Amino acid sequence: MIIMASAEIRQNYNKVAEKCKESGEPIYLTKNGQGELVIMDIASFEKREQELKAQELVLESYASYLAGDKTYSLDEASELIKKMIEAK
Repeated sequence: MIIMASAEIRQNYNKVAEKCKESGEPIYLTKNGQGELVIMDIASFEKREQELKAQELVLESYASYLAGDKTYSLDEASELIKKMIEAK
């Protein structure tokens, strides 16, 4: 975890931006010793968003399974995908 004073971003923006890109981790900014903001570079943010979306889809699928919705074997899923491709 990287923690910096909020003044650091005002005084050394390039240094903080480089630290974000190098670490790929969020940087927690404090003001008067209290957490105030979190910053990170765009590439790391977009990767994290994709990972969260994938986790969300897995959880939705699992909830559907627990609710008793129809499930498919790997062979059944492959057949359905082939049919969908052939229909185009």
